[in-house]
Amino acid sequence: MKKLNEIIDCAYDVEIKGIKTNSKEIEEGDLFVCIKGVNVDRHDYIEEAISKGAVAAIVSKDVDVNIPVVKVEDPDSILDSLCAKFYDNPDTKMCLIGVTGTDGKTSVATIIQALIGLDKCGYIGTNGRSCHAFNKEIDNTTPSSDKLYEYFYDFVNAGCKYTVMEASSEAFYRGRLKSFTFDASAYTNITYEHLNTHKTMENYIDCKCNLFRQTKNDGICVLNHDDEHFEEVYKTCNGTIYTYGMKEDNDMQIVWMKVLPNKTEFKIKYEGVETVIETHLLGDFNVYNLVTGLLVCLKLGFKLEDLIKNIPSIKISGRLDMVDLGQDFYVMVDYAHTPNGITKLLNFVNTLDINRSIVVIGQAGERDPYKRPVVGKVVSDNATHAIFTYEDPRSEDPKDIINDMIRDIKDKDNYEIVIDRKEAIKKAVNMAEPGDMVLILGKGNETYEKIKTGKIYFNDEEEAIEALEERLKIKES
Repeated sequence: MKKLNEIIDCAYDVEIKGIKTNSKEIEEGDLFVCIKGVNVDRHDYIEEAISKGAVAAIVSKDVDVNIPVVKVEDPDSILDSLCAKFYDNPDTKMCLIGVTGTDGKTSVATIIQALIGLDKCGYIGTNGRSCHAFNKEIDNTTPSSDKLYEYFYDFVNAGCKYTVMEASSEAFYRGRLKSFTFDASAYTNITYEHLNTHKTMENYIDCKCNLFRQTKNDGICVLNHDDEHFEEVYKTCNGTIYTYGMKEDNDMQIVWMKVLPNKTEFKIKYEGVETVIETHLLGDFNVYNLVTGLLVCLKLGFKLEDLIKNIPSIKISGRLDMVDLGQDFYVMVDYAHTPNGITKLLNFVNTLDINRSIVVIGQAGERDPYKRPVVGKVVSDNATHAIFTYEDPRSEDPKDIINDMIRDIKDKDNYEIVIDRKEAIKKAVNMAEPGDMVLILGKGNETYEKIKTGKIYFNDEEEAIEALEERLKIKES
């Protein structure tokens, strides 16, 4: 808690309990900063903020309200400095690790937290914000800067010396991370994604590279040498660069890997020493994810033998989550939603001893429409049967999104359309035969759907359990 005149030059000594830019999130005692959002002007919501308990406001327009107001030229430009002063610069009191990439950000960030330890390392990303002291949901993979300062402050108070966070291209594009520098940074891969925002792959790659530009000069950059965009990322790095991949000239070499139905084995070579590692994380893509995390932690000073001891504790929520109620077929929930992520997952599934693969999938509304037919064709080409449904349609008509997905599927009839996602999951579960694999893709462990009227509660795993319980109950009767 600080007084307003302690964080900005003004005459008001009103006590501030928090800083918010969203009027709906205001709590009693908060300072409301009227920034210009992507689609809204926060000045329009100042009365709502006051009704919820705002005790002061930062504005750039004249307003007639009954709380202390400080008028500045541009609230957006001073938001980060206000938060830094209010929360006592928490980002400088820990080692800040950023992970970017089209696929694998959540997995790598979760792996790094588990390798370091939840008592020492906080996590911010798709699966919320967590450490040993709490586990809470968040709205965006990479939250706005006012929230990041608050979250970093909470981690510091919980005793965390490290924070690992997913650094999305959208966050860099929106300027949410512009005030932060990173002690360590890593990237997994870069493939086609988010062109609705970035327009071109060049812009998309350049945006992701901000993570490496914002890495400290004495920091570390861990890069995937096997990714086709390695050279473009390499050129933008501050700090010391370390690489991983299949070739011998990497700082960490993946010598070989063996993917089994219930585990994955692989050998790494690091500083001339070869080590065989076993993990319950499945798939060759998870070998890359784990190697990324290991190399980051090693270069931060941790010992390999200690890190390996923590590998069994890794649990990546929403990734390859098996739903097993004793049925004679498989049901898997996974977050895969990009063409590359879906392709890798289906390639892995097709190596398993299964009968048919039945995929439930949609694509998000108000997001990159160009990848929809790519995803549709990838699923049709690699799955036995596809059920196309909605996934966060927002203001778009789900029918239009699905029509985009099936546009390039030619000479195939291995798909159907079930617009309602609940019914699509139920249909997939009910049509499964012994030995089949039902894959419910796109949302992982998310607990919502974004539709035209707002957010509604929805969770793929819960829906799969309900459908399974109903099917098994009918079978027993």
